[in-house]
Amino acid sequence: MPAIGITGAVSTGKTTFCDCLRELVPAAKFFDADQAARELVDLDPEVQKELATEFGPGIFSSNGRLNREQLRAIIFQDAAKKRALEQILHPRIRRQWSAQAKTSSSQFFFADIPLLYETGGETLCDRVVVVASSPHIQLKRLLERKRIDSSAAEEMIKSQMPLTEKISRADHVVWNNDGRFVLKEQAKLLVDLWREESWTKS
Repeated sequence: MPAIGITGAVSTGKTTFCDCLRELVPAAKFFDADQAARELVDLDPEVQKELATEFGPGIFSSNGRLNREQLRAIIFQDAAKKRALEQILHPRIRRQWSAQAKTSSSQFFFADIPLLYETGGETLCDRVVVVASSPHIQLKRLLERKRIDSSAAEEMIKSQMPLTEKISRADHVVWNNDGRFVLKEQAKLLVDLWREESWTKS
């Protein structure tokens, strides 16, 4: 049963692409790294303890909920703190999706992992799909989604691994410049290709 990694960059359309795959392959198993991270910080006492040690107990509100905006502000300004957060979360996330991939009985296992290449997760995938868009479209979508100014949006994009590098390393690239219909057509082509390939039948 193949494991297919889905990655890209901020506001290129990974979630929309995964939604298209869900419609095309409803029996497939999906793993969402962002959702897993949210569950870890909200529900795992060990993770919460490590976060409090690294970022201070003030990172949590009086009711014990993580102040995500405060955490984002810290890691955006401090690369060392960003790496510390990744070291707390990413090994746990990797173990989760690796275990799910091994135990899933569905024809396909899709892992939506924004930092797939940054964490070396591509080594666990049979194929990697990068969801890409043109720089000006990516910036426009990010501005609409986050309601931030252009300079902050550009800094957010620059803080990530260049999309061009991810494209060069991918097995497949889908372009999300022209709306959901075109994106779904590309998803269908890939699903048809994967179903024909021998590694899906072993």
